[in-house]
Amino acid sequence: MSENGQLFIATTPKQLSELAKRLSRKVFLGVDTESNSLHAYKERLCLLQFSTDKEDAVVDPLAVNDLAPLAGIFANTKIEKIFHAAEYDLIVLNRDYGFPIVNLFDTMIAARTLGRKKVGLGNLLEEEFGIKLEKKFQRADWGERPLRRELLEYARMDTHHLIELRDKLKAELEARDRWELAKEDFERLPQLIRAGSEPAEQDVWRIKGARDLNPRQAAILQELAKYREAKAAAADVPLFKVVGDSTLTTIAAARPKTPGDFKGIEGMTPGQIQRHGKGLLDAVKRGEQAPPLRRPKRSPYDEAFVARLDKLRAWRKNAAKEMDVESDVVLPRDVMQAAARANPKSLTELEPILASVPWRKRQYGEKIIETLKG
Repeated sequence: MSENGQLFIATTPKQLSELAKRLSRKVFLGVDTESNSLHAYKERLCLLQFSTDKEDAVVDPLAVNDLAPLAGIFANTKIEKIFHAAEYDLIVLNRDYGFPIVNLFDTMIAARTLGRKKVGLGNLLEEEFGIKLEKKFQRADWGERPLRRELLEYARMDTHHLIELRDKLKAELEARDRWELAKEDFERLPQLIRAGSEPAEQDVWRIKGARDLNPRQAAILQELAKYREAKAAAADVPLFKVVGDSTLTTIAAARPKTPGDFKGIEGMTPGQIQRHGKGLLDAVKRGEQAPPLRRPKRSPYDEAFVARLDKLRAWRKNAAKEMDVESDVVLPRDVMQAAARANPKSLTELEPILASVPWRKRQYGEKIIETLKG
């Protein structure tokens, strides 16, 4: 497709309906999304890009709230949706709109299946077509309106070449007898995406450094995290723009009692102390009075399971070396763990575990059983 041509921008229900009609007549669509995760408390879809063999288009979900006209396109088994690194896009589209995605092609998965070492979209376009993508807007705030024309052109390029890239990668996959393997992962990816409600508050044990704290300090950290969450929600900014994780855990460990106690804590600048000093000290006080917070108990160590997992890892590593791919291309981590836990003794017992990966079942089923038997 030529670099020239008008970029269609859908900012009204009528424009979206017109675009959806055109897209529904296509067999291949390049698709991408842009969200504002670096700039908002709760990210949301801010831009949705499409490319066909004839045009590029962007949809503004902040201007058109109801994207229902696109649901049929994502659910249409006769339209192949081409993404690069689709997992995050699928999560956003599922979470914000409940779109089921069927018949997709992921150019990053295709490149990994071929053993490519650099699988970023920019790397692939430069390698295949000599095209260099602009990178300076990677951290842009896609929630800003109006969107600058240069941002729209940047977003356009994320899908503009996807159909051509897909054609080249698929031809190579077929030539190297790896198409069925890649297709298996394309089909499997949407099944791994599950819509779920976000937790009411951040899990304190996921904060970096939390597991190094004693129970009293952990209780303080929990109150500090609640304070940060409330401030981030009120200002509609990400948590790290209020107070960073490392600063929060350092405060919890230090247990400050006065503003002067913040001195020397990285991240607690005079401005931060002015903005959040009192609120953080109040949170520390609440944490001092709260019940101690103890780490969740770990599952009992299963020595036999770990031994079986190590065997499968060693086999998978060798198989990957022969194919010149990353280990998880041979067998996805979740499938490998399920096989190690179930410890099947026969192909019949292994079959339900490998139900989502039939190519791998045919290719590696006997080898997996043989490896587990040791």
